[in-house]
Amino acid sequence: MITIPGRTRAQESSNAIERLYITMRHLFNRGFYKPTGVSGESLKEALLTLRPEIYGTVAEEKIELNGLLYIMDRLPLGIEECKFINLTSDEGYKNSHFTPIVPPKRRRNCYRIDEEQMNIEITRGRSEIYDILTHLTFLFIEAEKIRDAVVIDEEGNTTRDWEKLEKAVLRKKDLTQQEREIAITHTANILGRTFEEVLQVYDKFALKENGERFLHIVYWLGKLSIQEDIDETKRIITFSPVLRERLGHHIHGERWANAIKKQLVKHNLINRPLHIVSANMHSVMNTLYAPQALDSLIKKHSTQYVYEQLSKSNNEQLRQRVLKLALNQGMYFITDESGANINVQLFDTAGFNCPDQRFCTTLEDKEEKPVIIVMDYAFGEQAYETMDELLKPYRIDDQNIHLDVKSISIMGKAGILEGGKGDIMIPSAHLFEGTADNYPFKNRLKKKDLEGNGLSIFSGAMVTVLGTSLQNRDILKFFHDSTWNVIGLEMEGAHYQKAIQAASKLRGSISPKVKVRYAYYASDNPLETGSTLASGGLGTTGVKPTYLITEKILEQIFNQA
Repeated sequence: MITIPGRTRAQESSNAIERLYITMRHLFNRGFYKPTGVSGESLKEALLTLRPEIYGTVAEEKIELNGLLYIMDRLPLGIEECKFINLTSDEGYKNSHFTPIVPPKRRRNCYRIDEEQMNIEITRGRSEIYDILTHLTFLFIEAEKIRDAVVIDEEGNTTRDWEKLEKAVLRKKDLTQQEREIAITHTANILGRTFEEVLQVYDKFALKENGERFLHIVYWLGKLSIQEDIDETKRIITFSPVLRERLGHHIHGERWANAIKKQLVKHNLINRPLHIVSANMHSVMNTLYAPQALDSLIKKHSTQYVYEQLSKSNNEQLRQRVLKLALNQGMYFITDESGANINVQLFDTAGFNCPDQRFCTTLEDKEEKPVIIVMDYAFGEQAYETMDELLKPYRIDDQNIHLDVKSISIMGKAGILEGGKGDIMIPSAHLFEGTADNYPFKNRLKKKDLEGNGLSIFSGAMVTVLGTSLQNRDILKFFHDSTWNVIGLEMEGAHYQKAIQAASKLRGSISPKVKVRYAYYASDNPLETGSTLASGGLGTTGVKPTYLITEKILEQIFNQA
């Protein structure tokens, strides 16, 4: 790692992000790279200079356990066994015999082609490529640490710990508790971790079909790295020609937007006042319909209690009661088939019986009653593609129909730089990291709208980052302490606002008076040790801010505020 005298850590880290970004763009245009080649080493060096918070001890000799768990939840099962990783577009594999592999924490289809190759479909733009390449770079760094810990000579002879791990992994029968703990002991020695540290994460890696997955991952990461070093069998990352040709052309975004507009026409909603909300697929529906569907439960406990119960995975029966009522009172569900991986709900408020006066419209003419379009979360730059296409006029019989978009509301999770998990951020501008682009706007949601509910509310600018996994404390501290007055970081805000401003102020696709609302709740605080995304999820901590923000957005929509 190169350190230039006189540079601050924030400047070095900023430069490292820029090098990662430029190198990834170059590799994509080139079409392939080898992790141990010049380009692969450049990525590793930049990541080690950056030392992102989410990757913890990546720059130290010991293996980073929480960071490894974080990325394995976002990469396809079995990728640690593959020498060849191919990033593709949607090229028809869904119609083949290959079974899609969907990572637990990322909506993307992956396909195991054979023992050596994994294909990963890219349908969400460049941000998805940066996300995958960053995770893979971390994975290769950790694999080399394992190799260095077990290879004892140039002939590839290994330590006793490695031989014991190999024996446990290749064993056909399930391990007994005694055998498992013996294997963990040897693995901990390899990883430079204590038995207790490994034991704490062991079950988090486990799957129903493979309880010993942690041992499996460590073994295969080390094995491929050893083979690469001894036998010169190089791993290769490739980008398919079709992906390189299609990227940036909004193919999936256009299909996605047209499917929504087709449904608006089908249900005679295309000329109604429209309110677009980027959110999850449950909070708007539950806020509008749970008070009717689960009235007795709310009276017995509270609305907040019901929201928490609906968020738990074992309460499918409660969710079905809300869904059934919603489908009978004006909600339409659009399952995405475009490849964008963004489902959509349409709410025709003319068919809604509102028990809560906050969510009732005083408008009597059906044609004036609002229609709410709720779109699931986009991913990074995909936010621009989807919003840009959605706001375009819809062409029917050689006629352009302009959508009557009254408001656009963006809510979601973000990293906070002051406060803790569950607190709320109200942005006044989005600053796009690594560029001179900044997007100030008039936010219809105000700090005062959300105060008095037991949560800390922060107002100020927010940084739209290239990827949450690239952030480090020094850069974030600079943003927070400087005159930029940055309160948090996320991945979509600048992209959404870029599309909104282009549509309303440049193209004339929608009214220049369109109202915008942005609000985020904190998923993590990367400035605090042990509070990064890799430290675990929100649990029910996110329920209260999610519904508080949702209620305020809906109140303003129904009251035309």
